[in-house]
Amino acid sequence: MSKAFTRETDSDDDEDLALPPLPAGARNYITGQGYQRLRDELLGLIDVERPKIVDIVHWAASNGDRSENGDYLYGKKRLREIDRRIRFLTKRLEIAEVTDPSVHHGNDRVFFGATVTYEDEQGQQRTVTILGIDEADSAQQQVSWVSPVARALLKAREGDVVKLITPSGPVDIEILQVRYPAPSTTAV
Repeated sequence: MSKAFTRETDSDDDEDLALPPLPAGARNYITGQGYQRLRDELLGLIDVERPKIVDIVHWAASNGDRSENGDYLYGKKRLREIDRRIRFLTKRLEIAEVTDPSVHHGNDRVFFGATVTYEDEQGQQRTVTILGIDEADSAQQQVSWVSPVARALLKAREGDVVKLITPSGPVDIEILQVRYPAPSTTAV
């Protein structure tokens, strides 16, 4: 059968569309900066990237035989990737609940947006910032609020010892310091 009449399937492409897990009935908490980054990415894909690729695919399709046309095939694949990312970002932004961590400034209790310094049983200190699923970056010492370490820390206070469940068993960690960003002084 000619390649021109075969349909490319992207059923395996939709497998990675699954959203990272949220606790049942929970909201998708995110900071204002994280929300803005996702929104900017979405608008960039819709307003800039997708129209550019659509033009390339249109040009490539007008060149005739599509079965061996690299520009056409790659462009169609790239369009599917862009559309998948647009759907993902749209869903995430729809369920996002923007939270301002600075409202807890000066508080010693751990909530969303806190930067927490803790010490484990071996005396090793770590500092993590608890952020949303879509904005946490482990390379920047940021953890998602649904991660095991964040769940162990949430609602505890400075000086508390909490149990962190790890694959090698429970570990006691002591909360040494809790910090929040200072409230913004700019008027809206």
